[in-house]
Amino acid sequence: MSDRLPFRATTGAVPYETIDRLPVTVLLDNLRSAYNVGSFFRTADAARVERLVLCGITSCPPHKGVLKTSLGAEGTVAWEFIEDSTEAAAMLCERGHELAVLETSVRSVDLFDWVPRFPVCLVFGNELEGIRPELLHRSDVHVRIPMLGLKHSLNVATAGGIAIFELLRKYRELCKPAVGSERVLY
Repeated sequence: MSDRLPFRATTGAVPYETIDRLPVTVLLDNLRSAYNVGSFFRTADAARVERLVLCGITSCPPHKGVLKTSLGAEGTVAWEFIEDSTEAAAMLCERGHELAVLETSVRSVDLFDWVPRFPVCLVFGNELEGIRPELLHRSDVHVRIPMLGLKHSLNVATAGGIAIFELLRKYRELCKPAVGSERVLY
């Protein structure tokens, strides 16, 4: 017999009950690996991310590599393909999104110190070349994941999972009710 239960059946799910959607859009620019894209779909589904925006050479469903790793999440997560990532970023900024690139640079703030301004567009770039300069310059904030080892990078889908779930944690804190008041969703 297993002690395993669906997350929503546990008391640990209570702080998340007021969150219908995480106000985060993930922009994937020129990801080479369809398997990484599929992993982003799974993570986006798990965190109830608003949408994925796939740009450039990034594979889209029904690519078999995306489907293999997304395990059906491509059907539960809103997504769109926009060829030009700078146009996509401009559109999201016009809609009020804070444009945050996940990149280590001299401008970067630590992911765990960053105070996001929701809604957020979180940008991930090519696995080898990183984020293109035009997106780096357009961004509101550069965010880095602290790296303590000899390697100074993570797989892009792993980095995405860390960043998305840190945003979920921070958003949950915003949604907590003030003492003596009802819960309010922002």
